[in-house]
Amino acid sequence: MTKKSETTVIEQGITRLEQQVDALLTTIDRLAKENRSLRTQQELLATERASLLEKHDLVHHRVESIVTRLKSLETGA
Repeated sequence: MTKKSETTVIEQGITRLEQQVDALLTTIDRLAKENRSLRTQQELLATERASLLEKHDLVHHRVESIVTRLKSLETGA
């Protein structure tokens, strides 16, 4: 191989590596954004779940109270 052809091969290799690095950086950026979005979504879902559990407990206690009152009305009747 001549010196010029060796330089061309090396330059092509460097160009290919630069393209791969650019592609990796783009992928990293996309994944970082996706990760932030998923973490935000997870936080929102956790908050919503806590709220729903609280509502569930409230309804559960109300139903228990109603059942207790109904039983007391039955025994009193």
